[in-house]
Amino acid sequence: MERQELMRLLARDDEASKAALAALVDGADYVVWEGVDLSSEGYAKGYESRRRSYQRRGIETLGLERGVQLLREHAQPVRTGKITALDGSWVYQLFLTEEGSELVACIGGRRPERRAPQ
Repeated sequence: MERQELMRLLARDDEASKAALAALVDGADYVVWEGVDLSSEGYAKGYESRRRSYQRRGIETLGLERGVQLLREHAQPVRTGKITALDGSWVYQLFLTEEGSELVACIGGRRPERRAPQ
Protein backbone atom coordinates (compact mmCIF):
# COMPACT_ATOMS: atom_id res chain seq x y z
CA MET A 1 0.00 0.00 0.00
CA GLU A 2 1.31 3.43 -0.90
CA ARG A 3 2.07 5.87 1.92
CA GLN A 4 -0.37 8.48 0.53
CA GLU A 5 -3.21 5.94 0.45
CA LEU A 6 -2.55 4.91 4.04
CA MET A 7 -2.45 8.57 5.06
CA ARG A 8 -5.86 9.05 3.45
CA LEU A 9 -7.28 6.10 5.39
CA LEU A 10 -5.91 7.49 8.68
CA ALA A 11 -7.53 10.91 8.21
CA ARG A 12 -10.06 10.35 11.01
CA ASP A 13 -11.02 12.09 14.23
CA ASP A 14 -9.88 9.53 16.78
CA GLU A 15 -6.68 10.03 18.79
CA ALA A 16 -4.92 6.85 17.64
CA SER A 17 -5.49 7.50 13.92
CA LYS A 18 -4.33 11.11 14.27
CA ALA A 19 -1.14 10.00 16.04
CA ALA A 20 -0.48 7.25 13.47
CA LEU A 21 -1.00 9.76 10.66
CA ALA A 22 1.42 12.20 12.29
CA ALA A 23 4.00 9.42 12.57
CA LEU A 24 3.60 8.64 8.85
CA VAL A 25 3.96 12.31 7.95
CA ASP A 26 7.19 12.33 9.99
CA GLY A 27 8.53 9.44 7.89
CA ALA A 28 7.69 6.44 10.09
CA ASP A 29 8.22 2.93 8.76
CA TYR A 30 5.06 1.02 7.93
CA VAL A 31 3.82 -2.24 6.48
CA VAL A 32 0.40 -3.48 5.41
CA TRP A 33 0.35 -7.23 5.00
CA GLU A 34 -1.32 -8.91 2.07
CA GLY A 35 -4.20 -11.23 2.76
CA VAL A 36 -6.37 -11.73 5.80
CA ASP A 37 -5.03 -13.01 9.10
CA LEU A 38 -7.98 -13.49 11.44
CA SER A 39 -11.54 -12.43 11.91
CA SER A 40 -11.99 -9.05 13.51
CA GLU A 41 -13.57 -10.81 16.50
CA GLY A 42 -10.39 -12.84 17.02
CA TYR A 43 -8.32 -9.66 17.14
CA ALA A 44 -10.89 -8.02 19.44
CA LYS A 45 -10.54 -10.89 21.93
CA GLY A 46 -6.75 -10.78 21.74
CA TYR A 47 -6.52 -7.05 22.30
CA GLU A 48 -9.03 -7.17 25.15
CA SER A 49 -6.70 -9.64 26.85
CA ARG A 50 -3.70 -7.41 26.10
CA ARG A 51 -5.54 -4.40 27.56
CA ARG A 52 -5.52 -5.99 31.00
CA SER A 53 -1.83 -6.87 30.65
CA TYR A 54 -0.94 -3.36 29.47
CA GLN A 55 -2.80 -1.82 32.42
CA ARG A 56 -0.98 -4.04 34.92
CA ARG A 57 2.38 -3.12 33.36
CA GLY A 58 1.56 0.59 33.02
CA ILE A 59 1.93 0.64 29.22
CA GLU A 60 0.35 3.71 27.64
CA THR A 61 -2.09 3.06 24.78
CA LEU A 62 -4.17 5.09 22.36
CA GLY A 63 -7.55 3.95 21.10
CA LEU A 64 -7.40 0.48 22.62
CA GLU A 65 -10.93 0.29 24.01
CA ARG A 66 -12.42 2.00 20.96
CA GLY A 67 -10.41 -0.26 18.66
CA VAL A 68 -11.69 -3.40 20.38
CA GLN A 69 -15.25 -2.11 20.09
CA LEU A 70 -14.83 -1.28 16.37
CA LEU A 71 -13.32 -4.70 15.67
CA ARG A 72 -16.25 -6.42 17.39
CA GLU A 73 -18.74 -4.34 15.42
CA HIS A 74 -16.99 -5.05 12.10
CA ALA A 75 -17.45 -8.84 12.49
CA GLN A 76 -15.63 -9.65 9.23
CA PRO A 77 -12.11 -10.63 8.21
CA VAL A 78 -9.49 -7.88 8.37
CA ARG A 79 -6.08 -7.10 6.89
CA THR A 80 -3.48 -5.82 9.29
CA GLY A 81 -0.66 -3.34 9.20
CA LYS A 82 1.79 -1.63 11.49
CA ILE A 83 3.37 1.80 11.75
CA THR A 84 6.49 2.27 13.87
CA ALA A 85 7.42 5.82 14.87
CA LEU A 86 10.85 6.98 13.71
CA ASP A 87 12.21 6.96 17.26
CA GLY A 88 10.56 3.59 17.96
CA SER A 89 8.64 4.95 20.93
CA TRP A 90 5.19 4.16 19.53
CA VAL A 91 3.76 1.36 17.42
CA TYR A 92 0.34 1.58 15.77
CA GLN A 93 -1.55 -1.57 14.83
CA LEU A 94 -3.86 -1.08 11.86
CA PHE A 95 -6.93 -3.11 10.98
CA LEU A 96 -8.29 -2.63 7.47
CA THR A 97 -11.24 -4.06 5.60
CA GLU A 98 -10.47 -7.28 3.77
CA GLU A 99 -9.79 -5.47 0.49
CA GLY A 100 -7.81 -2.73 2.27
CA SER A 101 -10.07 0.11 1.17
CA GLU A 102 -11.10 1.33 4.63
CA LEU A 103 -9.62 1.57 8.10
CA VAL A 104 -11.60 -0.43 10.64
CA ALA A 105 -9.54 0.46 13.72
CA CYS A 106 -6.18 1.82 14.83
CA ILE A 107 -4.57 1.01 18.18
CA GLY A 108 -1.41 2.67 19.44
CA GLY A 109 0.96 1.46 22.12
CA ARG A 110 4.00 3.12 23.64
CA ARG A 111 6.96 0.79 23.73
CA PRO A 112 8.39 0.42 27.22
CA GLU A 113 11.85 1.92 27.63
CA ARG A 114 14.51 -0.72 27.78
CA ARG A 115 16.61 -0.82 30.87
CA ALA A 116 20.37 -0.88 30.55
CA PRO A 117 21.94 -4.16 31.66
CA GLN A 118 23.36 -4.03 35.15
